[in-house]
Amino acid sequence: MATLTYVYSDQTAVLGPLANHAEPHSYDLCAEHAERLTAPRGWEVVRLTPDFVQSGPSHDDLLALADAVREAGRPRHRAAAPADRTVDRPVDRSVDVPEIGRRGHLRVLRGEGG
Repeated sequence: MATLTYVYSDQTAVLGPLANHAEPHSYDLCAEHAERLTAPRGWEVVRLTPDFVQSGPSHDDLLALADAVREAGRPRHRAAAPADRTVDRPVDRSVDVPEIGRRGHLRVLRGEGG
């Protein structure tokens, strides 16, 4: 794998080792595409690494992935809000429909005939 970075001011495409973070005008390439890369006419290609090998995830990558999956699978403990809980918010008094209850930002209104 390799990272391709364009330097527009120098009309240069730089092909180097896989970058650790994203940069503007940078693209990650597989080994096959890194080897076959050509640049537009008038541009120069600078290859910082002669051989680009296909690599799998590192040990650190796998540990980070396992930690993320473990974290996502942990139950989230939240205090359950009672259904009849009211929230202190301004009520639109311009509406003549009586409010029966409230939960969060939702209001329960008495319907017609009810």
